[in-house]
Amino acid sequence: MLGNFTYHNPTRLHFGPESLNQLAGELANYGPRVQLIYGGGSIKKSGLYEQVIAILKEAGKEIFEDPGVMPNPTVEKLYEGCRIAKENNVDLLLAVGGGSCCDYAKGVAVSAWCDEDPWKKYYLRMEEPDNRILPVGCVLTMVGTGSEMNGGSVITNHQEKLKIGHVFGPEVYPKFSILNPNYTLTLPKYQMVAGIYDIMNHITEQYFSDTDDCTSDYLMEGLMRSLIHSSRAAVQDSQNYEARSNIMWIATWALNTLVAQGKTTDWMVHMIGQSVGAYTDATHGMTLSAVSLPYYRHILPYGVHQFKKFAVNVWGINPAGKSDEETAQAGLDAMEAWMKELGLALTLTELGVTEDMLPGIVQGTFVMKGGYHVLDQQEILDILKASL
Repeated sequence: MLGNFTYHNPTRLHFGPESLNQLAGELANYGPRVQLIYGGGSIKKSGLYEQVIAILKEAGKEIFEDPGVMPNPTVEKLYEGCRIAKENNVDLLLAVGGGSCCDYAKGVAVSAWCDEDPWKKYYLRMEEPDNRILPVGCVLTMVGTGSEMNGGSVITNHQEKLKIGHVFGPEVYPKFSILNPNYTLTLPKYQMVAGIYDIMNHITEQYFSDTDDCTSDYLMEGLMRSLIHSSRAAVQDSQNYEARSNIMWIATWALNTLVAQGKTTDWMVHMIGQSVGAYTDATHGMTLSAVSLPYYRHILPYGVHQFKKFAVNVWGINPAGKSDEETAQAGLDAMEAWMKELGLALTLTELGVTEDMLPGIVQGTFVMKGGYHVLDQQEILDILKASL
């Protein structure tokens, strides 16, 4: 483990089939005015909405509903949520839904009492909040983003063709999150496997950096092996609680900052994928799966040692008789086979991307410097072309 770091995660997690029973106790820590954030109505179909409303009313809370959070929350929706929060002087933002609802709630948390345009302050200039921050609680219904235990908030601006994530500090993390794997069992397969790949890519974004013997790498290898095993079980039987519960737990630990300690981290797949999302509104995990393999094959020569470890320790590739680079390539081939097995998007064409979009996607891609190779714009374009 190289370098210096401070690790702190203040989010309290309640996990399991009876975890919603902990909501009443959490609500007691906050004032009476609650902004209830949710998406397109699936929580009403499942009955979760009625359960949460009943708990809120029993706790004596005044409820201000904020429905309609879309899979890629927009800046216009962010402004709407800020208006609801500020006009009603809410005491708690309670997000009931997937990672987008959690992301959105954190965006509202830092933006409601911001004296300037939060899009410019937090997402373009990447400044940190210096105003009142509203507390957030989450009841998670879909896994993948890890947003239930981190400070990330991704917002899309369609007018500017930008999709930008800001990772805020622990003061913005959800104060509590409720994780009941049963809430994920009704998710369509497409959304389930997209979430699974989002989890995998969160891990690989952190894994493919640095060259030292790092404990964080060993943790990530275990998480990836568990995810591969559970993903296959979940695809075979979507009602397999054991598999779905493992996937939910892996998602949280993949991106709650634990495995990033001692790592420089990469994040270029996310930067390219998010730019694709700004043009297509495609499901986030699928934008990542479509560009991952071309990207990793492009940077493999710069990080052969780590890609070989990935092949051997995650995919079980036997290195005997192979060069290091051949072993590394075999690991990516194994990942590709697994991705096909899950039914993930492997081309951008599947997501509606056309060649004329590529220059704009390149322009909207932020270049990160923590991985094995810093891309220039021509390389980003080449990767996108290889992804079509």
